Amino acid sequence: MIRDRHPAPDPETRRRVRDGMELRDIEIFLTLAEELHFGRSAERLKVSPARVSQAIKKQERRIGAPLFERTSRHVRMTPLGEELHRRLKPAYEDIQAAVAEVTAIARRPPSVLTLGVMGAQMHEMRSVLDHFRSRQPAVELRFKEVFFSDPFSALRAGEVDTVAAWLPVREPDLTVGVVLREEPLRLMVAADHPLAGQETVSMEVLGDHQVPSLAGPLPAYWVSAVLPLYTPAGRPIRRGPSVATFYEVLALVATGDVVCPCPDEGRRYYPQPDIAFLTIHDAPPVQWGLIWRTDRATPLVHALAEAATERGARWSGSGGPPGPASSPHGAVAAPAGGTPEAHGRSLLSAQATTPLHPQ
Repeated sequence: MIRDRHPAPDPETRRRVRDGMELRDIEIFLTLAEELHFGRSAERLKVSPARVSQAIKKQERRIGAPLFERTSRHVRMTPLGEELHRRLKPAYEDIQAAVAEVTAIARRPPSVLTLGVMGAQMHEMRSVLDHFRSRQPAVELRFKEVFFSDPFSALRAGEVDTVAAWLPVREPDLTVGVVLREEPLRLMVAADHPLAGQETVSMEVLGDHQVPSLAGPLPAYWVSAVLPLYTPAGRPIRRGPSVATFYEVLALVATGDVVCPCPDEGRRYYPQPDIAFLTIHDAPPVQWGLIWRTDRATPLVHALAEAATERGARWSGSGGPPGPASSPHGAVAAPAGGTPEAHGRSLLSAQATTPLHPQ
């Protein structure tokens, strides 16, 4: 074995080292060192035996000494060849590992955050999303439409990371992270409806008309929050045909079959010539929140929430650092022993008038 001494190379040696070996030649040398057979080495490398022989001779000329002893019966490494193999193999493996790791990084999908949106929520969140992108330029932001008839299934199935939804939300496995914004409530009626000529109406008028029924796997409190069962005075609110999308709501409203609460974004993003949007003067504002699975509060989800707070949103009671005067947005249960009428009034006084919103 050659001793591990490294005398300073002479000019000729430096020239040869500077010229260096090609990576393919190194691979050929290492393969022949393992196989000790030109034919098997060529087969393994998918080249001709002549190519293997040429590469080894070129390396030997560059080094200035034989690396292999060759006879008609066997191939054996010389002591110098063994020394070169000992030094080259780990370096070559490091090179291969580095290339493989960088290639894997290049092929790895970028960090992705998928936001579930209902209707115009993506547009309403434009400043938040632009701010998030400026802070997370390497993150790919994707969108998936979520319908009010099935607001939480995509979140629970992992199809989206977070959902912008109306409040209140009180689900044991979901977190209301931030309250994004609020806006006035409108009442959608047909353009030729008796109410269409009025500038403002009260929630009490819902007792004189029917509203849509909501289809889908919806929590009972959430349905009541969207469409209360009773007016503020305790009168029952009649249910009409079942709907699953906002365009089904628009169709029913346009025919005059139903009236329906709707946030102001409906008037701004979905104006219809045959539908009027009336102000409900005694309805609390509609609030929207960013919702996520409690067990999947990823750093990217929190980064989006933080971007929202830096653009005016506030933390809810359970979603993160509490904002000033913030409170959880949960469902309002019926008072113990209370009447349905009292329950209806309590829902209305606690954001129960949160309406259907465009999607």
